[in-house]
Amino acid sequence: MIYRNLDECIIDLEKNGHLVRIREEVDPHLEMAAIHMKVFEAGGPALLFENVKGSKFRAVSNLFGTVERSKFIFRKTWESVQDVIALRNDPMKALKNPFKHIGAGLAAKNALPLKKSDGMPAAMREINIADLPLIKHWQEDGGAFVTLPQVYSEDPEKPGIMNSNLGMYRVQLNGNEYELNKEVGIHYQIHRGIGIHQDKANKQGAPLKVSIFIGGPPAHTLSAVMPLPEGMSELTFAGLLSGRRFRYSYVDGFCVSHDADFVITGEIHPGETKPEGPFGDHLGYYSLTHPFPVMRVHKVYAKQNAVFPFTVVGRPPQEDTAFGALIHELTGSAIKQEIPGVKEVHAVDAAGVHPLLFAIGSERYTPYQEIKQPAELLTIANRILGTGQLSLAKYLFIAAEDKKPIDTHQIEEFLTFILERINLRRDIHFQTNTTIDTLDYSGTGLNTGSKVVFAAVGDKKRELCHEVPGILNEIPGFEKAALVMPGIVAIQGAAFTDYTEAQEEMKGLSSSISEKGALPSCPFIILCDDSTFMSADLNNFLWAAFTRSNPSHDIYGVNSQYENKHWACDNVIIDARVKPHQAPPLIPDPAVEENIKRLFRNGASLGGISIS
Repeated sequence: MIYRNLDECIIDLEKNGHLVRIREEVDPHLEMAAIHMKVFEAGGPALLFENVKGSKFRAVSNLFGTVERSKFIFRKTWESVQDVIALRNDPMKALKNPFKHIGAGLAAKNALPLKKSDGMPAAMREINIADLPLIKHWQEDGGAFVTLPQVYSEDPEKPGIMNSNLGMYRVQLNGNEYELNKEVGIHYQIHRGIGIHQDKANKQGAPLKVSIFIGGPPAHTLSAVMPLPEGMSELTFAGLLSGRRFRYSYVDGFCVSHDADFVITGEIHPGETKPEGPFGDHLGYYSLTHPFPVMRVHKVYAKQNAVFPFTVVGRPPQEDTAFGALIHELTGSAIKQEIPGVKEVHAVDAAGVHPLLFAIGSERYTPYQEIKQPAELLTIANRILGTGQLSLAKYLFIAAEDKKPIDTHQIEEFLTFILERINLRRDIHFQTNTTIDTLDYSGTGLNTGSKVVFAAVGDKKRELCHEVPGILNEIPGFEKAALVMPGIVAIQGAAFTDYTEAQEEMKGLSSSISEKGALPSCPFIILCDDSTFMSADLNNFLWAAFTRSNPSHDIYGVNSQYENKHWACDNVIIDARVKPHQAPPLIPDPAVEENIKRLFRNGASLGGISIS
């Protein structure tokens, strides 16, 4: 089905058992987010909140809560979009079999945005920010946020819709120092297109005009998060995926989507920022308060019977996990075209995406040599860490297939493959004082930290331990050693105080292990606050180990040394204890959790979902 708007999608989902209505009044202050998270966790349906306290507008969440539902939404256009992207990556396919790809050509006709006569669409009326459902997600959030916005800007040097950027940058609607109805905060991170546009506008000494679209066909929302191949506009992709051209006009010089449920227009002026945040974010922690651009609101518009879509982010997996799966399926092959030698890249969702990246590459430089070592893999690793949002990766584990295929999505098997083969004295490579994800507070400042590459190729070098080696239970000052997976042991230590103390603690730990003899079967040792938590579940390990450590500061080693500035060790130790400078984790409000149980009693409202 081709959806012309969000309401048509909602009706279709309900008709097919993918959506339930919540008619009881629900508070946008923490309650709506808590309900959403319970339903998402249960694999439940999309939710239409028909009675939002303090607003005349309805709200919908969990539209993309499962990959299956997302594919159902895009069932009419999914294959044709895949075909178009494949043809862009390999145009020879069309030449070799033109009749097979006629459908791709027909689909591509929807890619070109359609300009309507300038002026406000008849279906829209002017409202205020205060009229929107002001949804606050976590108790320490700085205010209400738009979590599924489509933030539109144009290149000041080459204005026009074909030189535009559409991105999903969170929007703070109230709180902090924002003047309600007149200002909103725009939080965008590094490596985002809007930053290039603002930089150009600043150099011209002019404000950047911005339009924030909320709602509309679901394809428009997904398009705002797509890491598209260079030269493919997000709005052309929106047309492809929705099966209908993106319709727009200009009102007071601002681009207005004719299909969006809400549109906020305004300007970002050079040098104007205000404190934005905190915000409970997708790494599972709060992103803290920092100065970000403030947008002076020009006008706010809403369709009659508009629906406000939202999602809730927190420790993964959450609804944005389905986004990631869809993106990978649609564009996963594009990375092979962009980076020669790459076979597969997997940003690990359980670790918050950017902190941990797995990759498989080729190793073809010296096939004549009997002893294999990473060579082409290191070239590929550098390309990965210099490519778009992949450059935000903090830990990169990269391997080359040898005698059997490997799969980065089989996480334990992939890590096992690496740990069995890596030469810890040769194949660990650091980048210090560099950029990391804006939301990652493990580093030395906002956007600032380090990276490390672990590369492996060739035959097995070691057998991995399948139980805790005895010597790890005999180290003074450390306790409760627990196996995370073969080759990785978590060990519990005292709470982190500062790096001077931590370095002394690590010297003691390393020396104690070294004195007791070699430990080749355990290449990774994770120092943590709670080894029971760290080892209870692989996802716990992925989340805590890689979001709570900064490679340059928190990686130590048994018998570590430098040789010609290259660091080497016998066993890697990662200090994954919580540090005082890191952001606090997200913890649900117990009172809110108790209050929302009224909606789940006997499964009456939410399709049989029950919570205790």
